[in-house]
Amino acid sequence: MVTGAAQGIGRRTAEVLAGAGYGLLLMDMQACTGTVRGVRGVKAAGAEVEEVLGDISDEAVVARAVDVVRERWGRADVLVNNAGVSFIAPAELVEVAKFRRVLEVNLLAPFLLAKGFGAMMLEQRSGSIVNVASIAGLVGVADRSAYNASKHGLVGLTRTLAAEWGGRGVRVNAVCPGWVKTEMDIADQAAGAGYNDADIEGVNPMGRFATPEDIAQAILFLAQPERSGFVNGHTLVVDGGWTSDGSWQSLRMKKR
Repeated sequence: MVTGAAQGIGRRTAEVLAGAGYGLLLMDMQACTGTVRGVRGVKAAGAEVEEVLGDISDEAVVARAVDVVRERWGRADVLVNNAGVSFIAPAELVEVAKFRRVLEVNLLAPFLLAKGFGAMMLEQRSGSIVNVASIAGLVGVADRSAYNASKHGLVGLTRTLAAEWGGRGVRVNAVCPGWVKTEMDIADQAAGAGYNDADIEGVNPMGRFATPEDIAQAILFLAQPERSGFVNGHTLVVDGGWTSDGSWQSLRMKKR
């Protein structure tokens, strides 16, 4: 199960998982037509794909997705909580309704999905949940109070579920990307996010953005028990060294 599967990290993750032999449930607010085409393209014999569209912070949508998986496959091996929304504004100007919506999509929805599919995994005593958090879940990034709060919460949820479910066969980990060149980044810059490509490339030790492929391969590692079977409750940072040497602070200082 991959949320936010229509584009960006979600789309590439679905393709990578398909290449590793997984059947896929794709979830998004918009049709995943391109992803379905891409998934089927990476497997010569085609891939088993289902799609559930809707708001993943709605319990009824999540329940429908769980039913689809039970009926189609009878088991749940991997859940990738990738869907998320960005929101950039000075904290003193953030409207409560917008703050709440970020929490609903970025934190409540992963909980609902983990609860629904985690129950299936607990029944079979095996499974992996990978939450796509962010370096914003580990450090403070200016003008992202709602986003930072949601991602810090997602890291906390990851560790809590890992502690509860690890002994029952279900591993829960998080991937924490730095800036990734996706449709979300393009939209943020177009909306006046206060940075550009050169800003990111100039302060990252590796001199570039992450790509969806970088994140998808990290997710695949955490998904597969033969590769990461004793990794549980971990936050895998995929940021090119940004947070290791404090480079992320340079962008904040420049903006100020």
